Amino acid sequence: MIIFVSLLVLIMLVAAIAALIFRDLLSAVIASCLVSLLASILFLFLQAPDVAMAEASIGAALITAVFVIAIRRTDRYEE
Repeated sequence: MIIFVSLLVLIMLVAAIAALIFRDLLSAVIASCLVSLLASILFLFLQAPDVAMAEASIGAALITAVFVIAIRRTDRYEE
């Protein structure tokens, strides 16, 4: 169990660093969505299913959709 949680945290850190490094804004949004999804899985392991559902629906779905719509209306690549 501890190894699985540690692996999830490590993947979350890699995705967060990747979101900072990517020059393509759509890739950065997808990486931040991955961070949010992994956080919701970790909340499930912490016995907080209500927080996990809120994080998955708001953090992963809604915020990602808003960012993708904003990127479609502007430039995709960071200058």
